[in-house]
Amino acid sequence: MLLKKKIPFSYIFKKVRVELLYVLVIGLAVYYLTSVFRNLIPEMPLGIPAFLGTAISVILSFKLNQSYDRWWEARKIWGSIVNDSRTFVLQLQSFIYPGNEDEIRTISFRHIAWCHSLSRALREKDGAAHLEEYLSEQEILGIQKHNNKHLAILQLNTRHIAELKEQDKLNVFSHVQLNNTMVNFSNSMGMAERIKSTVFPVTYRYFLHLAIYLFIITLSISLRDIESYFEIPLLLIISAAFFLLEKTASHMENPFSDLPTDTAMNSICNTIEINLKQLLGEEQIPNVLTSDTFYMM
Repeated sequence: MLLKKKIPFSYIFKKVRVELLYVLVIGLAVYYLTSVFRNLIPEMPLGIPAFLGTAISVILSFKLNQSYDRWWEARKIWGSIVNDSRTFVLQLQSFIYPGNEDEIRTISFRHIAWCHSLSRALREKDGAAHLEEYLSEQEILGIQKHNNKHLAILQLNTRHIAELKEQDKLNVFSHVQLNNTMVNFSNSMGMAERIKSTVFPVTYRYFLHLAIYLFIITLSISLRDIESYFEIPLLLIISAAFFLLEKTASHMENPFSDLPTDTAMNSICNTIEINLKQLLGEEQIPNVLTSDTFYMM
């Protein structure tokens, strides 16, 4: 997640350096051809590149809107997980009969493990890694057999809550309420997985890049009477604006891809862990995550 800090120019330049190199080659090639074959290449009205530029702007606007919708949906999903996690522990403390604090602690720690496992899995990392603090060795070995590690953790909590009900440590109405909360976790997990597994149509990017390069060619032909020391930088600046917007949309359409524009799942999981441990009265509370860079993961 980008923070309110100055983004280094080197980070911005790295995003479009390859495309700008192509634009530089195209601009120099077109300038050379229009100079050598000036009598063979007819003049091109500025209206043609202007029309292409307008079309590119419309396509970019559509892609940015769709990408932002995906990014914002991802953030809302994790916002719901934060709220439901707090509610979950409060329900455990309210519904489970007194004298079962160890059971509440076990379920709560297992839920913290679920949050961390889900965030790692969405970033295509091992969902069972670094969970020793929250799960027993037997539970870790058990979830290793599953492809979907966070789903296996959710199953452990569901079974544990059912056992509490069978042992008369939880009444039937409270069991229903807790099950509803577990369903919310499952729904949030499924929605996040859907965003991760649904690929944004790649044809948008290919056609958009093709249109930008065509725009550069036509604009270069239209500006052939301008000196190269002015024309080439102008082409680079205009194309950089288009490519940067396209890169922004491409990054936002994948909010779980371990990039600076991602949903800050590490920070959100850290917040959930702090909140739940404080509700449980734990002494060892992790520090709030901070960042020295321009983004938070």
